[in-house]
Amino acid sequence: MSIFTYKQRNNINLVIIIALGCLIAFSLQGIFGSILSTLVLYTLLRPAFIYFVDEKGMNRRFSAILLLFVSVIVIILPFYALSSMMINKIAELQSDPSYFKNVIFKLKHLIPIDGDLQNLVEEGVKKAGVWATELFPSLITGAVNIILGLLLMYFLLYFMLVERETFESALVKYAPFREQNAQRFAEEMRNTTYANVVGQGFIALVQGSLLGLAFYVLGYTDPVFWGVITAFISFVPILGPPVIFVPAALLQVAEGNNFAGWAMLIFGFVVIINIDNVIRFMIAKRIGNIHPITTVIGVVIGIPLFGILGLVFGPLLISYFVLLIKIYETSAMASERLERIKTISEHGEL
Repeated sequence: MSIFTYKQRNNINLVIIIALGCLIAFSLQGIFGSILSTLVLYTLLRPAFIYFVDEKGMNRRFSAILLLFVSVIVIILPFYALSSMMINKIAELQSDPSYFKNVIFKLKHLIPIDGDLQNLVEEGVKKAGVWATELFPSLITGAVNIILGLLLMYFLLYFMLVERETFESALVKYAPFREQNAQRFAEEMRNTTYANVVGQGFIALVQGSLLGLAFYVLGYTDPVFWGVITAFISFVPILGPPVIFVPAALLQVAEGNNFAGWAMLIFGFVVIINIDNVIRFMIAKRIGNIHPITTVIGVVIGIPLFGILGLVFGPLLISYFVLLIKIYETSAMASERLERIKTISEHGEL
């Protein structure tokens, strides 16, 4: 016979479960980005999978493999190709010390810069280049980690899609709140993911494309590269495209190309910036919107954790956290109402 009571055994089991859970979570910290990527891709691919299987009657395994293949072609390969392009360009700029000296020399015609400030600017630019290089996954130095992360992500994603009903039922069963709140959380999570990934991604793509097109038309150098840079920076509110087109326009003015400089400034502030507000309003009406404060805090948290992917994953984590708080508040209020009703009933019986 056990020396522990039934309640004591349950408490001991709970402590063991929590301890093992913490150990497992600590062990998985290196692949947390892959797990989060899996959840994001599952949310994005789920409607297409349901359409293929439930409406078109296609084989589940074939549908899952087809969607995984499409995601590799549409999302993974372009992202790493652009990352590789940016790494090469940043390395090229860093290996050419005369480039930044020429930039500072040109700016002296517009803004008085003394020697100390010049050294400060040069050092800041170099550190920014190193920081930017570290953000992007290197296809050479980090090839093993990238491949393992992708294999794990697609392995999990395949079974999550094929066994969709079982997976979602388990989530509802083990969720720490009532079923209706679990359904609400799933719906809000879907909207939040779409707003962050699809909505903000579309805004970034449009702004980057517009800036690259303007650079090309006005005769700026490397329009594709700076368009890609703008697309990434557009994920960050407040900063965004002006970080790129304002210095570029000032350099054109410093070189005597007044039309190219002023045209870029006007187009940037009138069109590129305002297109953000127009598209964001359209997205907010359909799938919700993410507050700029949430995005900024998320980016600050996400970049050290996930690198360049933190531009997306950071705001997602903050959004999920806020959503959980709202669900908790709703559950707490419901519990308080039940307690009051129970108390009133007991007093009534007395």
